[in-house]
Amino acid sequence: MKNISSEPFTPPSPLNTALLLLIFNRLDTTMHVFEAIRMARPPRLYIAADGPRDSRPDENEKVKAVRNYFMDHIDWGCEVKTLFREKNLGCKYAVSGGIDWFFENEEMGIILEDDCLPSQSFFWFCEEMLQRFRYDARVMQVSGSNFLNGWRRHNDSYYFSKYGPIWGWASWRRAWKYYDVDMKLWPEVKEKKIYLDFCDGKKDISFRLDLYDKIYSGEIDTWDYQWGFAKLINSGLSVTPNVNMISNIGFDKTGTHITDGNSPFANMKALNLFMPYSHPKVVLRDRISDQRFLKNFVHTGFFKCFINQLQIIGKNH
Repeated sequence: MKNISSEPFTPPSPLNTALLLLIFNRLDTTMHVFEAIRMARPPRLYIAADGPRDSRPDENEKVKAVRNYFMDHIDWGCEVKTLFREKNLGCKYAVSGGIDWFFENEEMGIILEDDCLPSQSFFWFCEEMLQRFRYDARVMQVSGSNFLNGWRRHNDSYYFSKYGPIWGWASWRRAWKYYDVDMKLWPEVKEKKIYLDFCDGKKDISFRLDLYDKIYSGEIDTWDYQWGFAKLINSGLSVTPNVNMISNIGFDKTGTHITDGNSPFANMKALNLFMPYSHPKVVLRDRISDQRFLKNFVHTGFFKCFINQLQIIGKNH
Protein backbone atom coordinates (compact mmCIF):
# COMPACT_ATOMS: atom_id res chain seq x y z
CA MET A 1 0.00 0.00 0.00
CA LYS A 2 1.63 3.23 -1.16
CA ASN A 3 -0.68 5.49 0.83
CA ILE A 4 0.63 4.48 4.28
CA SER A 5 3.07 6.82 5.99
CA SER A 6 4.20 8.41 9.23
CA GLU A 7 4.62 11.66 7.28
CA PRO A 8 2.41 14.63 8.24
CA PHE A 9 -1.17 14.43 7.06
CA THR A 10 -2.81 17.35 5.29
CA PRO A 11 -6.61 17.27 5.64
CA PRO A 12 -8.41 17.40 2.29
CA SER A 13 -11.18 19.52 3.82
CA PRO A 14 -12.41 20.68 7.24
CA LEU A 15 -13.73 17.92 9.46
CA ASN A 16 -17.54 17.82 9.57
CA THR A 17 -18.08 14.94 11.99
CA ALA A 18 -18.93 15.17 15.69
CA LEU A 19 -16.57 13.65 18.23
CA LEU A 20 -17.10 12.20 21.70
CA LEU A 21 -14.17 12.19 24.13
CA LEU A 22 -14.41 10.07 27.27
CA ILE A 23 -12.24 11.43 30.07
CA PHE A 24 -11.66 10.74 33.75
CA ASN A 25 -8.62 11.54 35.93
CA ARG A 26 -5.51 11.29 33.73
CA LEU A 27 -4.29 14.71 32.71
CA ASP A 28 -1.04 13.47 31.17
CA THR A 29 -2.56 11.21 28.52
CA THR A 30 -5.60 13.44 28.07
CA MET A 31 -3.42 16.40 27.09
CA HIS A 32 -1.84 14.43 24.25
CA VAL A 33 -5.20 13.21 22.96
CA PHE A 34 -6.61 16.72 23.23
CA GLU A 35 -3.81 18.10 21.05
CA ALA A 36 -4.67 15.58 18.33
CA ILE A 37 -8.33 16.60 18.55
CA ARG A 38 -7.36 20.26 18.54
CA MET A 39 -5.47 19.78 15.27
CA ALA A 40 -8.49 18.03 13.71
CA ARG A 41 -10.92 20.75 14.91
CA PRO A 42 -14.19 18.79 15.02
CA PRO A 43 -17.20 21.11 14.67
CA ARG A 44 -19.08 19.51 17.57
CA LEU A 45 -17.24 18.19 20.61
CA TYR A 46 -18.90 16.07 23.28
CA ILE A 47 -17.01 15.48 26.52
CA ALA A 48 -18.22 12.86 29.00
CA ALA A 49 -16.54 12.32 32.36
CA ASP A 50 -17.20 9.96 35.24
CA GLY A 51 -17.21 11.34 38.77
CA PRO A 52 -14.47 10.76 41.35
CA ARG A 53 -14.49 7.60 43.44
CA ASP A 54 -15.27 8.04 47.13
CA SER A 55 -12.52 5.55 47.95
CA ARG A 56 -9.86 7.82 46.39
CA PRO A 57 -9.57 11.05 48.45
CA ASP A 58 -7.19 12.69 45.95
CA GLU A 59 -9.25 11.88 42.88
CA ASN A 60 -11.63 14.81 43.11
CA GLU A 61 -8.84 17.27 42.34
CA LYS A 62 -7.51 15.12 39.49
CA VAL A 63 -10.95 14.91 37.90
CA LYS A 64 -11.41 18.68 38.20
CA ALA A 65 -7.98 19.33 36.68
CA VAL A 66 -8.78 17.26 33.58
CA ARG A 67 -12.16 18.91 33.08
CA ASN A 68 -10.78 22.41 33.59
CA TYR A 69 -7.93 21.79 31.19
CA PHE A 70 -10.36 21.01 28.41
CA MET A 71 -12.69 23.89 29.02
CA ASP A 72 -9.73 26.30 29.17
CA HIS A 73 -7.99 25.09 26.00
CA ILE A 74 -10.75 24.67 23.40
CA ASP A 75 -9.74 27.50 21.10
CA TRP A 76 -11.42 26.73 17.78
CA GLY A 77 -14.97 27.43 16.70
CA CYS A 78 -16.95 24.40 17.79
CA GLU A 79 -20.10 23.52 19.67
CA VAL A 80 -19.21 21.97 23.03
CA LYS A 81 -21.48 19.75 25.10
CA THR A 82 -20.50 18.18 28.41
CA LEU A 83 -21.75 15.33 30.57
CA PHE A 84 -19.81 15.68 33.81
CA ARG A 85 -20.91 13.18 36.44
CA GLU A 86 -20.84 14.24 40.09
CA LYS A 87 -20.89 10.67 41.38
CA ASN A 88 -18.76 7.79 40.16
CA LEU A 89 -20.67 5.29 38.03
CA GLY A 90 -17.73 3.05 37.17
CA CYS A 91 -16.44 2.19 33.72
CA LYS A 92 -19.43 0.04 32.76
CA TYR A 93 -22.14 2.64 33.16
CA ALA A 94 -20.15 5.87 32.78
CA VAL A 95 -18.77 4.98 29.35
CA SER A 96 -21.88 3.27 27.99
CA GLY A 97 -24.01 6.13 29.32
CA GLY A 98 -21.73 8.66 27.66
CA ILE A 99 -22.05 6.90 24.31
CA ASP A 100 -25.83 6.66 24.77
CA TRP A 101 -25.89 10.43 25.33
CA PHE A 102 -23.72 11.04 22.26
CA PHE A 103 -25.98 9.07 19.93
CA GLU A 104 -29.09 10.66 21.39
CA ASN A 105 -27.70 13.89 19.92
CA GLU A 106 -25.86 12.67 16.83
CA GLU A 107 -26.73 10.29 14.00
CA MET A 108 -23.09 9.24 13.73
CA GLY A 109 -19.72 10.19 15.11
CA ILE A 110 -16.19 9.45 16.29
CA ILE A 111 -15.37 8.16 19.78
CA LEU A 112 -12.06 8.44 21.63
CA GLU A 113 -10.98 7.64 25.17
CA ASP A 114 -8.42 9.66 27.09
CA ASP A 115 -5.52 7.29 26.39
CA CYS A 116 -6.13 6.55 22.71
CA LEU A 117 -3.89 8.83 20.65
CA PRO A 118 -4.84 8.93 16.96
CA SER A 119 -2.92 9.91 13.87
CA GLN A 120 -4.51 12.83 12.06
CA SER A 121 -5.71 10.68 9.18
CA PHE A 122 -7.86 8.70 11.63
CA PHE A 123 -10.45 11.48 11.82
CA TRP A 124 -10.90 11.75 8.06
CA PHE A 125 -10.84 7.98 7.58
CA CYS A 126 -13.71 7.72 10.05
CA GLU A 127 -15.58 10.54 8.36
CA GLU A 128 -15.37 8.98 4.90
CA MET A 129 -16.30 5.50 6.15
CA LEU A 130 -19.22 6.87 8.18
CA GLN A 131 -20.59 8.51 5.05
CA ARG A 132 -19.83 5.59 2.73
CA PHE A 133 -21.61 3.02 4.90
CA ARG A 134 -24.15 5.35 6.45
CA TYR A 135 -27.14 3.34 5.25
CA ASP A 136 -25.49 -0.08 5.06
CA ALA A 137 -26.88 -2.06 7.99
CA ARG A 138 -24.22 -4.73 7.51
CA VAL A 139 -21.56 -2.36 8.83
CA MET A 140 -21.81 -1.40 12.51
CA GLN A 141 -18.41 0.10 13.31
CA VAL A 142 -15.34 1.84 11.94
CA SER A 143 -12.12 0.97 13.79
CA GLY A 144 -8.88 2.91 13.98
CA SER A 145 -6.70 0.11 15.36
CA ASN A 146 -4.96 -2.71 13.55
CA PHE A 147 -3.14 -5.42 15.53
CA LEU A 148 -1.79 -7.50 12.63
CA ASN A 149 1.75 -6.10 13.03
CA GLY A 150 2.06 -4.91 9.45
CA TRP A 151 0.68 -8.08 7.87
CA ARG A 152 -2.11 -7.59 5.37
CA ARG A 153 -3.94 -9.98 3.10
CA HIS A 154 -4.46 -7.53 0.25
CA ASN A 155 -3.62 -3.99 -0.81
CA ASP A 156 -6.97 -2.38 -0.11
CA SER A 157 -7.02 0.41 2.46
CA TYR A 158 -9.21 -1.57 4.81
CA TYR A 159 -11.02 -4.85 5.31
CA PHE A 160 -14.20 -6.02 6.99
CA SER A 161 -13.99 -7.83 10.32
CA LYS A 162 -16.62 -9.32 12.60
CA TYR A 163 -14.53 -7.99 15.49
CA GLY A 164 -13.29 -4.43 15.84
CA PRO A 165 -11.10 -2.85 18.55
CA ILE A 166 -12.47 0.24 20.31
CA TRP A 167 -9.19 2.11 20.81
CA GLY A 168 -10.48 4.91 18.63
CA TRP A 169 -13.60 4.08 16.63
CA ALA A 170 -16.77 5.44 15.07
CA SER A 171 -20.34 4.30 14.59
CA TRP A 172 -23.92 5.25 13.89
CA ARG A 173 -27.03 5.61 16.01
CA ARG A 174 -28.64 2.91 13.87
CA ALA A 175 -25.97 0.44 15.04
CA TRP A 176 -25.64 1.54 18.67
CA LYS A 177 -29.35 0.89 19.22
CA TYR A 178 -28.50 -2.83 19.41
CA TYR A 179 -26.21 -2.26 22.39
CA ASP A 180 -27.31 -3.61 25.77
CA VAL A 181 -24.93 -2.97 28.66
CA ASP A 182 -26.55 -5.78 30.68
CA MET A 183 -26.46 -8.36 27.86
CA LYS A 184 -29.96 -9.59 28.65
CA LEU A 185 -29.92 -11.89 25.60
CA TRP A 186 -26.91 -13.85 26.80
CA PRO A 187 -28.81 -16.58 28.74
CA GLU A 188 -30.87 -17.38 25.64
CA VAL A 189 -27.84 -17.27 23.34
CA LYS A 190 -26.02 -19.62 25.71
CA GLU A 191 -28.93 -22.01 26.29
CA LYS A 192 -29.71 -22.38 22.58
CA LYS A 193 -25.98 -22.53 21.74
CA ILE A 194 -26.35 -19.67 19.30
CA TYR A 195 -22.74 -18.80 20.12
CA LEU A 196 -21.72 -21.69 17.86
CA ASP A 197 -22.76 -19.50 14.93
CA PHE A 198 -20.30 -16.73 15.74
CA CYS A 199 -17.40 -18.37 17.60
CA ASP A 200 -14.31 -19.48 15.69
CA GLY A 201 -13.35 -22.89 17.04
CA LYS A 202 -13.18 -24.56 20.44
CA LYS A 203 -10.70 -22.09 21.91
CA ASP A 204 -12.89 -19.14 20.99
CA ILE A 205 -16.00 -20.89 22.36
CA SER A 206 -14.32 -21.52 25.70
CA PHE A 207 -13.03 -17.96 25.85
CA ARG A 208 -16.38 -16.33 25.07
CA LEU A 209 -18.49 -18.56 27.31
CA ASP A 210 -16.27 -17.66 30.26
CA LEU A 211 -16.08 -13.97 29.34
CA TYR A 212 -19.79 -13.44 28.72
CA ASP A 213 -20.77 -15.35 31.86
CA LYS A 214 -18.60 -13.01 33.91
CA ILE A 215 -19.95 -9.90 32.22
CA TYR A 216 -23.57 -11.01 32.59
CA SER A 217 -23.07 -11.79 36.30
CA GLY A 218 -21.44 -8.41 36.93
CA GLU A 219 -18.11 -9.97 37.86
CA ILE A 220 -16.39 -7.79 35.27
CA ASP A 221 -16.86 -4.00 35.30
CA THR A 222 -16.63 -2.99 31.67
CA TRP A 223 -18.73 -1.75 28.76
CA ASP A 224 -16.92 -2.80 25.59
CA TYR A 225 -17.43 -6.56 25.35
CA GLN A 226 -21.16 -5.94 25.38
CA TRP A 227 -20.66 -3.93 22.20
CA GLY A 228 -18.70 -6.78 20.66
CA PHE A 229 -21.51 -9.13 21.65
CA ALA A 230 -24.08 -6.85 20.00
CA LYS A 231 -22.11 -6.91 16.76
CA LEU A 232 -21.69 -10.68 16.82
CA ILE A 233 -25.36 -11.53 17.39
CA ASN A 234 -26.41 -9.07 14.67
CA SER A 235 -23.79 -10.22 12.12
CA GLY A 236 -22.31 -6.73 12.19
CA LEU A 237 -19.09 -5.89 10.38
CA SER A 238 -16.35 -3.46 11.39
CA VAL A 239 -14.35 -1.47 8.86
CA THR A 240 -10.75 -2.15 9.91
CA PRO A 241 -7.86 -0.17 8.38
CA ASN A 242 -4.92 -2.11 6.97
CA VAL A 243 -2.64 0.14 9.03
CA ASN A 244 -2.71 1.01 12.71
CA MET A 245 -3.87 4.59 13.33
CA ILE A 246 -4.16 4.54 17.15
CA SER A 247 -1.48 4.48 19.84
CA ASN A 248 -2.71 3.44 23.28
CA ILE A 249 -0.60 5.58 25.62
CA GLY A 250 -2.37 4.44 28.78
CA PHE A 251 -0.35 1.33 29.61
CA ASP A 252 1.00 2.19 33.06
CA LYS A 253 0.14 1.84 36.73
CA THR A 254 -2.27 4.79 36.61
CA GLY A 255 -4.49 3.10 34.01
CA THR A 256 -7.95 1.98 35.03
CA HIS A 257 -7.76 -1.36 33.21
CA ILE A 258 -4.42 -1.67 31.42
CA THR A 259 -1.29 -1.37 33.55
CA ASP A 260 1.45 -3.35 31.77
CA GLY A 261 3.77 -0.85 30.13
CA ASN A 262 5.80 -3.69 28.59
CA SER A 263 2.88 -4.98 26.54
CA PRO A 264 3.56 -5.23 22.79
CA PHE A 265 0.33 -3.29 22.31
CA ALA A 266 1.53 -0.31 24.37
CA ASN A 267 2.41 2.85 22.45
CA MET A 268 2.12 1.25 19.03
CA LYS A 269 3.01 3.66 16.25
CA ALA A 270 -0.01 5.49 14.86
CA LEU A 271 0.41 5.84 11.10
CA ASN A 272 -1.41 7.95 8.57
CA LEU A 273 -3.52 6.46 5.81
CA PHE A 274 -3.70 8.82 2.88
CA MET A 275 -6.47 9.37 0.37
CA PRO A 276 -7.63 8.30 -2.11
CA TYR A 277 -8.57 5.05 -0.44
CA SER A 278 -8.58 1.71 -2.19
CA HIS A 279 -11.97 0.20 -1.38
CA PRO A 280 -12.67 -3.54 -1.25
CA LYS A 281 -14.82 -4.73 -4.12
CA VAL A 282 -17.11 -6.72 -1.80
CA VAL A 283 -18.59 -6.14 1.65
CA LEU A 284 -17.65 -9.47 3.17
CA ARG A 285 -15.90 -10.56 6.33
CA ASP A 286 -12.18 -11.26 5.85
CA ARG A 287 -11.99 -14.53 7.76
CA ILE A 288 -8.24 -14.98 7.30
CA SER A 289 -7.45 -11.54 8.72
CA ASP A 290 -9.82 -12.24 11.61
CA GLN A 291 -7.99 -15.47 12.38
CA ARG A 292 -4.76 -13.49 12.54
CA PHE A 293 -6.43 -10.98 14.88
CA LEU A 294 -7.55 -13.73 17.24
CA LYS A 295 -4.08 -15.26 17.29
CA ASN A 296 -2.19 -11.96 17.65
CA PHE A 297 -4.46 -10.20 20.13
CA VAL A 298 -7.47 -11.99 21.61
CA HIS A 299 -6.02 -15.43 22.37
CA THR A 300 -2.83 -14.14 23.99
CA GLY A 301 -1.32 -13.91 27.45
CA PHE A 302 -1.86 -10.14 27.38
CA PHE A 303 -5.57 -10.56 26.85
CA LYS A 304 -5.90 -13.13 29.63
CA CYS A 305 -4.10 -10.78 32.04
CA PHE A 306 -6.39 -7.98 30.91
CA ILE A 307 -9.51 -10.02 31.69
CA ASN A 308 -8.09 -10.97 35.09
CA GLN A 309 -7.45 -7.29 35.81
CA LEU A 310 -11.06 -6.48 34.95
CA GLN A 311 -12.22 -9.13 37.42
CA ILE A 312 -10.10 -7.63 40.19
CA ILE A 313 -11.49 -4.17 39.46
CA GLY A 314 -15.04 -5.53 39.46
CA LYS A 315 -14.54 -7.08 42.89
CA ASN A 316 -12.84 -4.05 44.43
CA HIS A 317 -14.79 -1.21 42.84
